[in-house]
Amino acid sequence: MDTQPATVRAPAVLPSVEWGPVWAGAIAAAALAFVLHSFAAAMGLAVGSTAPTWRDASMTLFVLSGIYLVLVALAAYGIGGYIAGSMLARTDAFNADESETRDGTHGLLVWALATLMAALLLIGGALGASRLAAPASGNAAPAVSVAGENIVAFDLDRLFRSDGRPIEGDVAATRAEAARILLTAGGHTGVQADDQTYLARLVSAQTGLAQPEAQKRVEAVIASARENISQARNAAVLLAFLAGAASLLGAVAAWYGACAGARHRATQWGTSIWRTLPRRG
Repeated sequence: MDTQPATVRAPAVLPSVEWGPVWAGAIAAAALAFVLHSFAAAMGLAVGSTAPTWRDASMTLFVLSGIYLVLVALAAYGIGGYIAGSMLARTDAFNADESETRDGTHGLLVWALATLMAALLLIGGALGASRLAAPASGNAAPAVSVAGENIVAFDLDRLFRSDGRPIEGDVAATRAEAARILLTAGGHTGVQADDQTYLARLVSAQTGLAQPEAQKRVEAVIASARENISQARNAAVLLAFLAGAASLLGAVAAWYGACAGARHRATQWGTSIWRTLPRRG
C-alpha cells in the first residue's frame, strides 16, 4: 500500500519592519507629548522646575503631576501606536495571534523611537542652555560653579549676607568652596567639625561678623542645607519613578494602540471591499 507523504504547511514568515508607519507614529507621539507637557508647565503641573521653591510644593501637587504625566504617556504613545497600526500594509497570510504580534511590535517600535527622540531633545536643550550660560567674550574669566550648587543657592546667600560691607576677594570661588562644604551635609556623617570651623572663619572674614556669631550662622545654614538636600533627593527619586512608570505604561498603550489601529484598518478594508461586490436581486 502506497502512502503519500503528508504536506506540511510552512509557517508564515513575518515581513520586515515597516519603518514608514513607525516614524509617523513616533513623530505624532513626540509632538503630542510636547504640546501636553507645555500645557502642564503653564498650569503648574510640571514634574520638575528650576525654581528653588518647587521642592516645597505639597504632596497633592506631586500626585497631580504624576497622574498628568501618566495620562500624557497613555495619550501620546497610544495615539502614536494607533497611527502606526492603521498605516501598516494589510496581509492575510497570518492568523489572529501572528497579526497581533506583528502590529503590537510596530507599536513598541513607535514607543522606543519616540522615547529616543524625547531624550535627544532633552540633551540638546541642556547643551543649548549651557552654551547660553557661558561667557560671551573670550576674555571673560570662567565662572566657578559646583554641581548641585543651585540646591543650596539660597543657603549660600544667607551665609554671606552682610549689612553694607562689600565682600572682598573672588566671590564666585568663595561661594563654590562654601557650596562644596554645604553639600556634604546630605551625607551620613554631615559636615565635619573642622569644616564648620573653617566655614565660620570664612564667613567672619567676608561679612565682618564675630567668630561666635559666624559659627551660629554656619550651624543654622548647615541645618537648612541638609533639609534642602533631602527634599531635592526625594523629589529626584519621585521624578525618576514617575517617569519610569509613565514610560512603561506608554509602552503598553503603544502596543494596544497599534493593535486597535490595525483592527480598524482591517474593518474599513473589509467594509470597502464588501461595498464594491455586486449584489444579487
